[in-house]
Amino acid sequence: MSITLTAQAAEHITKHLEKRGSGLGLRLGVRLTGCSGMAYDVDYVDEVGAEDHIFEDQGVRVYVDPRSLPFVDGTQIDFERKGLSATFKFRNPNEKAACGCGESFTV
Repeated sequence: MSITLTAQAAEHITKHLEKRGSGLGLRLGVRLTGCSGMAYDVDYVDEVGAEDHIFEDQGVRVYVDPRSLPFVDGTQIDFERKGLSATFKFRNPNEKAACGCGESFTV
């Protein structure tokens, strides 16, 4: 099982945690929503859940709850900045399809 980060994602997360002044890492999960069924849920972690799986890449920890892990296992998290837009991008080998707007996916 693995979650990896690109250099851009690791740098963004590290800078954001420093700016916040607190936090242990990034939480990656999924929630049911959208036209394809699931959407990524990303937040910063201030407290570790008892059942969290913890992955570390490039000095950054990524926390995943056990319910989300089967859907995101093997995912690479990237961070992309285009013009005024900046967002996390996910390369998920479990993804079978995504909606046209890119907000949701199915496995």
